[in-house]
Parts: sequence; C-alpha cells; structure tokens
Amino acid sequence: MADAHHAPRGRLRRADEIERWAKDMTEQYRQLLSRNRMTELSRRSSQRRATSPHAHSHHHHSMAPPYAREEPIIQDQPPPSYSSLRNLPMVPSPPTDARSIRFRNMLLSLSATPLSWENPGLLDEALRIVPIDRIQTEAEEESMILQAEAESLGKKPEWGYQDCAIKALMKWFKQSFFSWVNNPPCDVCFSPTVVYGPTAATDDEAARGATRVELYRCSQPECGAFARFPRYSDAFVLLQTRRGRVGEWVSCFGMLCRAMNARVRWVWNSEDHNWLEVYSAHAKRWVHVDVCEGVWDRPRLYAEGWRRKLGYCIAFSADGAMDVTRRYCRNPAKYGKERARTPEPCLLHILNEIRSIRRRDMPKQEKFRLEGEDIREQKELQAHVIMAIAAEICKLTPAQLADAARRSDPDAQKAEEARQSGETQYVRAPGQNNRQSPQNPRRDQEGR
Repeated sequence: MADAHHAPRGRLRRADEIERWAKDMTEQYRQLLSRNRMTELSRRSSQRRATSPHAHSHHHHSMAPPYAREEPIIQDQPPPSYSSLRNLPMVPSPPTDARSIRFRNMLLSLSATPLSWENPGLLDEALRIVPIDRIQTEAEEESMILQAEAESLGKKPEWGYQDCAIKALMKWFKQSFFSWVNNPPCDVCFSPTVVYGPTAATDDEAARGATRVELYRCSQPECGAFARFPRYSDAFVLLQTRRGRVGEWVSCFGMLCRAMNARVRWVWNSEDHNWLEVYSAHAKRWVHVDVCEGVWDRPRLYAEGWRRKLGYCIAFSADGAMDVTRRYCRNPAKYGKERARTPEPCLLHILNEIRSIRRRDMPKQEKFRLEGEDIREQKELQAHVIMAIAAEICKLTPAQLADAARRSDPDAQKAEEARQSGETQYVRAPGQNNRQSPQNPRRDQEGR
C-alpha cells in the first residue's frame, strides 16, 4: 500500500529531473553556438587582416594560425546598389535655393487664409445672415431620402445630416445670396462697362482689406463714367458686398461653413483657381466642394472634365496643410503639369513646418487625432493613384501589351530589327527576280 502511494511521487521527481536536465542541455547548447559564432567572427577578422599589404610577408604567414591557412581568403562583399533603395520613404529636406525659399514664403502666407474664418464674433454675425430654418428643413429632407434608399439596399447612407446641411447651404449661397461679377455695371446709368485698367485703392477700400482695385468705364459714350471694383479678401466685408469672382466666393462661403460648425479647408491651385474641402464626419474623409460651380464631391472635374493640367493643389486649414494634388489629378502622365517650383522633399518639409506651426499649442490628444487623419488621407490619395493606374491598364488591348513588352525588352527589339533587315536584304539581293510572286510557285515552274 505504501509503495502504491510513493510511486506517483517518484515519477514526479523523475519528471522534474528530466526537465532540469533538458534545460541544462539547452543552455549548454546555446553557449556552444555562441562560442562557435565568436570563433567564426575571429577567423573572418584574421582573414581581412591577411589581405592588407603587410600581411603577405612570409613571417606573418608562418605565424598565422592554422585555420587562417587552410581555407581561401574571403573578400568583402560589395555594398548593395542604390537601385534597391528606390522605394524608401521620402525624407523631408529644408529648402536652400532661392526659388524654393520663395515658394516656401508664398505657402506660409497662403496658409493664413483660413485663419480669418476662426473669429467667434464674426462667425456669430455670419450665422445671423444664414436662413437656418430653410437649411435645416432641406437637410432633413435629403437626409431622410438617403436613409430610406440605404435601408432599401441594406447599406450605409452615402452622406450624413451635416453633409446635407452644407449642400443646402451651398445651394442657397449660389442661387440667392452671392452674385458673380465679370464687368460691374455703370454706377450712373447701369450700362455695361469695359476694362480700363488697375488703379490704387482708396483709404476706405484699403481699410476694408482690398488687395487691388479694377477700374471699368461705361460703354455709353454720352456717359463715360468710371466704375470701381475692389477685390476684397475679408470674408466679413464680402458678407456685405455679396459679389465677386472665385476668390470672393470661396472666401465668403468658407466662413459660412465654419459658422455652421463644419471643418473647412481652402485649396490653392497653381493654375489660378480655388475651391474648398469640407470634412465629412459621416464618410470620414475630406470632400471636394466648389461653390462657384455648385458641385459636391467631384474632384475629377478640373482634370478630366475641363481638361486642365494641374501642377499643385495644396489644402490649408486652421490645423495644418496637405498636398492633395493626387485627389484631383489621378493620371499625372495625362493631366499633370510639371512641378518645378521646389523639389518634392522640400515641399514635404514646408508642409510639415506649417502643420507644426498650426498644431504647436494643441493638446497632445488632439495632435494624435490629426496625425491619424493625415495617415488615413495619405492612404486614400495613394489608393487614387493605384486605381487610376489599374484603370489605364484595363484599357490596353493585348496587342498594345505585347508591343509595350517588346519595346521594354532590348534583346527582342534587336532581334525584330535584325529580322526586318534580313528580309530587306533578301528582297534586294542581286540575281533575284523581285517581280515574281512567291505565292504561286507552280505557275513559275510551268513557265520555265
């Protein structure tokens, strides 16, 4: 009976001893591998020293350890080619040349444009002008329609209530509030005017933020009065004048969007056009908004619709800046314009500098949130380019693919040229009857 009780304990002790033995053997094996590794490193170091000019003397060779003479000397491997480093991330570098510095100063100045929309007093004043009841009613109707359509299809609605409110605001702004001006009418007889030229701003115009003033003359000879058209950049002044061109439209509507508590970007385009981007919390992305054209989420309008080549599209907001050119120019080879104002690493450094300035006093949690948005947007912009490349590839025919592969293979191209050259020499060889048709050899034999 006692032996039956002590048998399990003996087996347990035996198992513990085996486990300790296994651990000891494992540790010894690791130490052995470590010693072998150090020995191998020492051997290679000795071989490298043997390749030096002083290592080829007979005395040094005779004093070398035996294992240094048993195997041939292994030369150091060459460093990897720079072609293997093409896909490394771009490293920002500060601008150093005069042209890049001028471009940096211009972007820093442009980045202050949306800051004028952050005055709480002006936003409250702007909100008094907006017909809130009308905007909310239209937004609720469209939101309910989108919700019903999504439920019938079993998916998420395309836009949320806040998005529908901005769309209703844009409709009211374009149709009822702001007016487009090419040539202002005559102030005296209200007849059409013709361009006369630029002129200096008056003290009152300069105090209200007029960047420049255009002068027009009445087209009626008996009138001949002059009409002034100040180009205001102050959004609060534009709430009173309610007229202008692209710059005025975008500036005024951007402030109204901020008054509606929407996050807004002002997009500068190097081809003399401006528009906005509004962040959709429902879609979790920035949405293209062109109030002058009355369009929502149509980023391909300029390149593929207007056939306009785009160089730079930089979006500025109160919390940073982003190069969004890839959102509006999906096919740079076809619709892209040369980006020669500064190297791309310098542009990346400038945008990082603007972000750091705008986010300097933000809480750490807010900075982390914005950095996460930046990462998601970069992935979105990269996906646009990938989808555009895939779409272009899908348009290619098999013959075009084969021709592209043949052009990319120099050996195949040389073989094709040699084959064509051989055929030409055969046709032009002396003694050959070039007028005989090789398609009917039987007729040639009958003739002979």
